[in-house]
Amino acid sequence: MRHDTAVADAADRLSDRLPGYRVVILQGRITATPHADGAHAETLTWLTIECSKAGARQAGLAYLQAIGLWLPSGPDDYAIPDFSLVEAGFLDAHVERNCYAPHAFRLVAEVTECDWSDVVGTKVDCYAQAGIPVYLVADRRHDEAALYTDPRGGEYRSRKPFKRGTPVPLPESIGISLELSVDRLLDGDEN
Repeated sequence: MRHDTAVADAADRLSDRLPGYRVVILQGRITATPHADGAHAETLTWLTIECSKAGARQAGLAYLQAIGLWLPSGPDDYAIPDFSLVEAGFLDAHVERNCYAPHAFRLVAEVTECDWSDVVGTKVDCYAQAGIPVYLVADRRHDEAALYTDPRGGEYRSRKPFKRGTPVPLPESIGISLELSVDRLLDGDEN
């Protein structure tokens, strides 16, 4: 299933030359983003703890940071979401380039950085095309969280914004019952 194309080869070379950067191919376009800041890292750690407390492992799920997601939007497209909730047997869904098939993913979450336009634009389209059931964005640029659900026909049918001071109730279809604080999603810490 390996596609040896100029774009895939260029992404590999760029990844080798930019240690610490996350290199992905979205809709045939290479994107490289620098490592995240401390608040971003705290948010991902907090999401891990919240999924653990909600019993994700007991529900047959795994929660992971920075795992590759193979995308159907192009022959070599893949993303590396900040956080993913996946089926426990996701390793059986390996495609290539350390990426896994979309059917193993229940939720992906992104915390915006300098890649804001990709997170709320290109990735929304790519994740919807892949059929990712739930896409959660901590949009630090606009100081809100957005929950995308119901992917059909290559687009999410539902987008719900959530402001500070409110919880984001995740759909129980992900396999666990979980409400997340918008403030914690945006800031990472408890302040």
